[in-house]
Amino acid sequence: MKRDRYRDAGVDIDAGDEVVDRIGKHVRSTYRDGVVGDIGGFGGFFRVPERYRDPLLVAGTDGVGTKLLLAQRLGNHAGIGIDLVAMCANDVAVCGAEPLFFLDYFATGKLDPAEAEAVIASIAEGCRQAGCALIGGETAEMPGMYSPRHYDLAGFCVGVVERSAVLDGRAIAVGDKLVGLPSSGVHSNGYSLVRHLLDKLPMDRDDWGLGAPLGEVLLRPTRIYVKELLALRQRFGLLGAVHITGGGFTGNVPRVLPRGLGAVMHEGSWPELPIFALLRAQGELSDEEMYRTFNCGLGMILVVRPGEAEALAAEAGGFVVGEVVADEGGEARVV
Repeated sequence: MKRDRYRDAGVDIDAGDEVVDRIGKHVRSTYRDGVVGDIGGFGGFFRVPERYRDPLLVAGTDGVGTKLLLAQRLGNHAGIGIDLVAMCANDVAVCGAEPLFFLDYFATGKLDPAEAEAVIASIAEGCRQAGCALIGGETAEMPGMYSPRHYDLAGFCVGVVERSAVLDGRAIAVGDKLVGLPSSGVHSNGYSLVRHLLDKLPMDRDDWGLGAPLGEVLLRPTRIYVKELLALRQRFGLLGAVHITGGGFTGNVPRVLPRGLGAVMHEGSWPELPIFALLRAQGELSDEEMYRTFNCGLGMILVVRPGEAEALAAEAGGFVVGEVVADEGGEARVV
């Protein structure tokens, strides 16, 4: 029998072929109008919907960060792909764009076809939630770069928006209101600190008032706001939208504000999820550190005129959490 030197070096081509066979049904389940061709080519093709008259393409890329280490430790990969899509598609959506298609990059030290299928099935579920097609990706087995039981993920999302409908915050003015939409949990940021504070706690323990075992709460996927945000744009005059990711409120809210404006958020105007109380207590974290690291219960913030804030909050199940103020420093503060 001929020796397989590539397999001896740690790369199993047959396992890669098995992954391709396993994922086909998951990938095709995401297809939507605009997909051209099928999996297996050197590139993914997509036709921009004809209803757009002056389209701009919007692209976003991100990963999941060290939340992956927790998923791998617990052997639970069912939601991590949703996180990957959410981190990219939510960023595209806050620009006013409709996500069209998604590509993923999966790299590992030792390819496990069943594990890879679980991850990519989760990515496909995220794409279905976001309404975008999974039209391409790459699976790389790299012994020496990653340990045998570790994998890493990156994602790439492209959306489209009419030039006249770009949501860029230019019309935001003093007095406009901030409406926060609830998060599903910690989402996908701050996990280096989360793991530092909680890694030694039993992940199956469920007596912290979290409503579920700790590990399950920490692995809840990032909420995908895409379809909700697109629908809200049809009913309300949204002026800007902010995806609360790395940097929390203080790092993200200013990104949508015109020069010379800041924002004030009112502590207690939204419910903080129990997991954040646990993190605060375990790390003896200050309010400032909490608000610049975590979403603290709000995964997205929308900016609207004062007269629409209460109706928008009621429609979206959110909360009026603050307002835009004059601030030459362009800061967002929680008071």
